[in-house]
Amino acid sequence: MNAESSLNSKAISQLTHYEGEKWLPMTLPDHVRPWLDEGKHAFRQRKRGRRRARHAIDQQVSQYPWVWPKRRIIFISDLHADADALLASLVASGGVIRTGKGDNKFKLSKQGKKSVFVFGGDFFDKGPSNLRLLRVLKNLIDQKARVKLLAGNHDVRVLFGMRTAGCAADVKNGHFFVRMGAKAIPLLKEIRNEYLSGKNALADVPDTKQCRQLLLPQNTWFAGFQEAAKSQLSPAACERELAKIAKKSAEFEDQCHKAGLTLREVYASALLWQKLFLSKSGEFYWFYKKLRLALKRGSFLFVHAGLDDNLANEISTRGLTPLNKEFAKQLKGSPFDFYYGSLANSIRTKYRAVDHPLSKHGARRTHSAGIHAIVHGHRNLHRGQRLALRRELLHIECDITLDKHSRKKESLKGLGAGATIIDPKGFVAGISSDWPAIKLFQPQAK
Repeated sequence: MNAESSLNSKAISQLTHYEGEKWLPMTLPDHVRPWLDEGKHAFRQRKRGRRRARHAIDQQVSQYPWVWPKRRIIFISDLHADADALLASLVASGGVIRTGKGDNKFKLSKQGKKSVFVFGGDFFDKGPSNLRLLRVLKNLIDQKARVKLLAGNHDVRVLFGMRTAGCAADVKNGHFFVRMGAKAIPLLKEIRNEYLSGKNALADVPDTKQCRQLLLPQNTWFAGFQEAAKSQLSPAACERELAKIAKKSAEFEDQCHKAGLTLREVYASALLWQKLFLSKSGEFYWFYKKLRLALKRGSFLFVHAGLDDNLANEISTRGLTPLNKEFAKQLKGSPFDFYYGSLANSIRTKYRAVDHPLSKHGARRTHSAGIHAIVHGHRNLHRGQRLALRRELLHIECDITLDKHSRKKESLKGLGAGATIIDPKGFVAGISSDWPAIKLFQPQAK
């Protein structure tokens, strides 16, 4: 064994060395297996069959010279308001040592101090506590960890919804609050419980009728939206959007009451969210300031959901810096312009017919930019990470269903934990509590 392969073997063997595993309520993988040996849950097969799909991946990755990140990348995605899943995943990644049960009972490991933690978006919704998750994440940042945050569709939807609370008369943007629907209620209730407990907490809040008018689009809004949106939405898309908003508006107040929230509390909680997240003195002001659309390291592009031809062309001609600047600008601008524009596709595509397409031409443009793998979340999986070839471009799918709500709903046992490792020594490792082995992918292994 030469010196290089010896170093690789040592790095790979250390993947199963979890520091603080005794504090976790689940078991983590205890051995390493070649990724492509792990069958149908390891790579997307579609109609090709296992042998042909595996051959296609081998053939595709052998065509290009792979450039590896200078630092180990630890990729964790789709935490959905579950701080326990974050803490367990940090241990699974090898980047953190858990020292106790508390939220602050962890510290960076030797490897963690040298690594880059990339979070793939969707921090909000579904899970037990949005604010607790963000506080644990901030603790990691405060320990001087190298942390990059990517935007997910839930994060942008919450930003636009809460930012436009009280603006229901705005014909282009007045629907974004109610568009969140029932998914917003746990976060609103969480803010109410933590910040609106005093007797005079609602003293300056308008009455219920006024709150209803401020939060929910009224009849005149629907005609106004149809006229304002016709330059960007097809008639069919506009009708679908109007039907969705009408349905959510009709249901929202009743959903709030069932959750123990009045409309006055909802309005007050939304305004408090604005102070917490958008005011410079707010506890969570840092969060949206750190969000970016995409990150490139070596031959890997990190994004929440995926790629399309427009984005591939922009990346190959201009690079990522202008795109991330444009993304930051659009987050501060009109929600309508972003949400129905081209950049939004990268945070919500599932490569369906209704999504902006990725063609073989777009894949070739991506390869020409030195990107040979898309690392993303968004499409949740039940048996750990998966490889997929889409239009001759490798995708590493990393949403491994971490949050408690989704796991219970989809009959997955226990707490979720896991991370995807991209190592400078030339390997990708998929670690998940839902698969007994760490999946190891070495594109350049001979």
